[in-house]
Amino acid sequence: MPLIEEVAKISFERVGSHSHIKGLGLDESGKAKFMADGMVGQVKAREAAGIAVELIKKGKFAGKGILLVGPTGSGKTAIAMGIAKELGEDVPFVQIAGSEIYSAEMKKTEFLKQALRRAIGVRISEEKKVYEGALEKIEIRRTKHPFNPYVEIPESALITLKTKDDKKTIKVGREIAYQLLEGGIEEGDVIQIDAETGRVSKIGTVKEEEGLFLKRKVNLPSGPVLKIKEFTYTVTLHDLDVVNARSGGIFSLFFGGGMEINDDIRQRVDEAVKGWVEEGKAILVPGVLFIDECHMLDIEAFSFLARAMEGELAPILILATNRGRTRIRGTDIEAPHGIPIDMLDRLLIINTEPYKRDEVREIVKIRASEEGIEISEDAIEYLAELGEKTSLRYAVQLLAPASVLARGMVEKEHIEKAKEYFADIRRSISFVENLEGMLS
Repeated sequence: MPLIEEVAKISFERVGSHSHIKGLGLDESGKAKFMADGMVGQVKAREAAGIAVELIKKGKFAGKGILLVGPTGSGKTAIAMGIAKELGEDVPFVQIAGSEIYSAEMKKTEFLKQALRRAIGVRISEEKKVYEGALEKIEIRRTKHPFNPYVEIPESALITLKTKDDKKTIKVGREIAYQLLEGGIEEGDVIQIDAETGRVSKIGTVKEEEGLFLKRKVNLPSGPVLKIKEFTYTVTLHDLDVVNARSGGIFSLFFGGGMEINDDIRQRVDEAVKGWVEEGKAILVPGVLFIDECHMLDIEAFSFLARAMEGELAPILILATNRGRTRIRGTDIEAPHGIPIDMLDRLLIINTEPYKRDEVREIVKIRASEEGIEISEDAIEYLAELGEKTSLRYAVQLLAPASVLARGMVEKEHIEKAKEYFADIRRSISFVENLEGMLS
């Protein structure tokens, strides 16, 4: 009987702050376009990041990292994500804040080790036996629920799959029948069924469709229905660490999630991965570890990262900060950006500047489109003006409450109303200072 792993359904959709970033938006000569790949402005910083990407691709970035320095809301995270996208779609991108390393449950070095290994992927290719074809006929056979005779549940299914060269009718069990129903799979859909695990994947449809929710149109597959295909997927070193840690015994199944992974386990994983790479079974995919608020790291964390950067299996390290000269945490020493000098020497520093009005306008348009908010030109101009006077983040944050107030097309008046409810930093400081004056 195939083993089926159920995946919980997600009942909401979360639009990330940088979900629109697809790359750095550079042309073939490495020059930044004003607006491309979800990036707007920051021309100099993006072009510098493009040079860093070229160095990484040519293997000339070993032992180095990148430091993004600029005021809050100047696109540091967007540039870091753009670098990861330029390196490849399946390149791991791990984002943490400097303050996250301080936990009562885990040592700082262990947290950083796990973050570093989550940022290193292993691209594995393997051959699997699958049933693939267009669904010509489907018949779900049902039976009464064992605990509720008034409810019917799938018992099995009889399906006919066809390709350009073959046709086959197969009977599948309850688990696969459930997947067919839950996936909304119908006649005309092109599907794959893993012969070993029973996992069902919907590739698209061969039918011509009309309507709002269109399926991906694909060609009718060729060859036999039952075939051997090569599949490629990417896992991280940390995923492999966890799997090996949990295979250590019954106690690790119950307590492995919160325990620190032994270095012996990591060493065995590294040796296995190196063996796969040498045999041609896998490809190593160094990703990006992005640490925001890096001035929150202490001297021990910086020392650990400096050593980790020199390792054989190391991701691309990108740090970001909005501080100038400040004290290195854990010491009484002041240093540029709160980073030890020996660590700074390993970093290429890229400066980001505050966004200008034209740039804020375009970013507001992108975010409104990404969040599905209809907004008028007057409202966009007003937000662009606000963003230039206050900050980009404040302007973007007003979009959501304004859409709630509008319950439709967002106009300038809705932005003004949202602005009355939610203060920017300057108004908030002025409000508190006035109250302090009344008390004195």
